[in-house]
Amino acid sequence: MTQVVLSIQDLSVALPAGGDRAHAVQAVSLQIEAGRTLCVVGESGSGKSVMATTVMGLLDKALKPVAGQIVLKGESLLDASAARLRELRGQTLGMVFQEPMTALNPVMTCGDQVDELLTTHTRWSAEQRRAEILRVFERVRLPEPERMLRSYPHQLSGGQRQRIVIAMAVILKPALLICDEPTTALDVTTQKEILRLIADLQREQGSAVLFITHDMGVVAEIADQVLVMNQGKVVESASRDDVLCRPRAEYTRQLLSAVPAMTPPVPRPLATGAVQLAGHDVGKTYVTRDWLGRPRPTVALEHAELALRAGETVGIVGESGSGKSTFARCLIRLIDPTQGRIHWGDAEVADLPESQLRPLRHRVQVVFQDPNRSLNPRRTVGQSLIEGAMNFGQSRHEAEALAADLMQQVRLPVEALKRYPSQFSGGQRQRLAIARALACKPQVLVADEAVSALDVSVQAQILKLLREVQDRLGLGLLFITHDLRVAAQLCDRVIVMHQGQIVEQGLTAQVYAQPSHAYTRRLLDAAPAALPALEPPTS
Repeated sequence: MTQVVLSIQDLSVALPAGGDRAHAVQAVSLQIEAGRTLCVVGESGSGKSVMATTVMGLLDKALKPVAGQIVLKGESLLDASAARLRELRGQTLGMVFQEPMTALNPVMTCGDQVDELLTTHTRWSAEQRRAEILRVFERVRLPEPERMLRSYPHQLSGGQRQRIVIAMAVILKPALLICDEPTTALDVTTQKEILRLIADLQREQGSAVLFITHDMGVVAEIADQVLVMNQGKVVESASRDDVLCRPRAEYTRQLLSAVPAMTPPVPRPLATGAVQLAGHDVGKTYVTRDWLGRPRPTVALEHAELALRAGETVGIVGESGSGKSTFARCLIRLIDPTQGRIHWGDAEVADLPESQLRPLRHRVQVVFQDPNRSLNPRRTVGQSLIEGAMNFGQSRHEAEALAADLMQQVRLPVEALKRYPSQFSGGQRQRLAIARALACKPQVLVADEAVSALDVSVQAQILKLLREVQDRLGLGLLFITHDLRVAAQLCDRVIVMHQGQIVEQGLTAQVYAQPSHAYTRRLLDAAPAALPALEPPTS
């Protein structure tokens, strides 16, 4: 008989008084058997991560379990002391967090961080610990394990940092592995490798896996069971095929219908407007120096070309380190290109000093991935929105009138101008970031991974908003993404980048249907599995 590793019965976690609801998690029940994977899905704020951190004993002090039981291999976790929970973490419980840069200590080498875990939970000698760390680094397919041992987190790529976090989580072979959005910020090839790695480790160690995600393609690929949460409650719990093909809850159907398809829609007519953003033979070489002071050039981008017309959406896709963000940042002069020519409309800007560039910056505006970093937490939304307009010549009265109009355009109440960014959800903050960019009346909007951290339903709303804004204002839209599904649905043309070079470009439908480059084919093959067709609801 298969052993039940984790059992949760009627768990409720109270929120501080005065909020929109009384519980972050309310009457949640689930169980996971050894060797099985339970995927927990739902929008931001549904209670997924609160449930996981409650299991780990890492719950925020403002939250409090008020009912229910959590039993791990026969032991009650809610009754365990802080000292006992520390013993369990690492040995019996392992957790992979979403953002490895916040999970890892930036001033310790990766080897020292894993060694600290082993020193705490084992009595192994230094030689044994080092040998085991190198062995697990090899198991998680880190290149050059000896170098990884000596490296600091900032010296590694995003996929490598996530492998370090996974190595820390599995090195003591925990019975339960909790993965909280571990692939959200990763490109499709790295995501596929990480998912395969977790599956291999699970198979070797027989661990139960609690996998939190908003990516339904990942659910289709790895889940045995699926639990759907909304507003802290379980709305559906069943096998993967039942949830994906025969969902009972309307909320589950809404989530599934919001997932973008890999097949591009019928193409729009080709844009014939003026070229608003262009790059010709753009390159970027970084020069560092070795310990003797000798220059060491690194080519990050070479011979890149782009011509973006008014009303057109061009996507740039590729893995982490492919050069797509470097290309975009050169085009908008956030970094200086080493070579090439760049035009904003009729202005050649590649070599302009900042004093001459500043009056032109309203032409090209950016929406970044994380709106928390785009909006000043100490300023009201209204103050943030009028800042750009006033910097480019509008009076306060004109800027305030424009801010009110933009709030309506991004479907937020005008009275929210008096609120602070912390008082909005993630999706609402991204709408505010879009409004802030539009306040400068740009000709081009650059979206750099602007929807990658959002759940599918909010993502669909933001994509629809971007399309509506583009159609209304005739903007050129440059869309940088690692999500091939999003690129398929939004972009008229797509540019594929690899190792600092453009390897393929063309109409999105043509590139997706008949990729000519081997790298493009590899990217498309690595995309998450297509979702099965929804069966009609039973009456």
